[in-house]
Amino acid sequence: MISGMNASQNPLSEPATLAKPKRGVVAVIVSGAELLMIQRSLTVRAPGKYCFPGGTIEAGEKETDALRRELLEELHLPVDPVEELWQCVTSWGTELTWWLAEAPCHDPIQANPLEVAWWGWMPIEQILAHPELLPSNRDFFRAYFSGGFSLPIRG
Repeated sequence: MISGMNASQNPLSEPATLAKPKRGVVAVIVSGAELLMIQRSLTVRAPGKYCFPGGTIEAGEKETDALRRELLEELHLPVDPVEELWQCVTSWGTELTWWLAEAPCHDPIQANPLEVAWWGWMPIEQILAHPELLPSNRDFFRAYFSGGFSLPIRG
């Protein structure tokens, strides 16, 4: 024990994880039998990985507002959140909420190269076969296949 302090006052006895966990949102956008996927740019966390678009929820921001903002930032794509599908905590401690979203306008998608290296529509089989798919996306599909939620996939 450090002289003059009790254990509760010792800064070294405090857990290292006092910081509030990071929170994020993920947009699941379906077109027929395909889903919108991105490859992360080399300037962001998990560079080069494939995943659904989304990002961090800022302090005081609602999940739906964060979803709209992130899709505008990453792809210049206005979206309407439809319903919450699923939640998870990633292996690096980020709390994610996965939202089904619709892109009501037909403006062309324009990727922000600082955040997105590639974007495209992919069927589930192709997504799951991709070697650079983020693990949390595989967890999302496990929950989907186990009946945790449904997706409006047609075709």
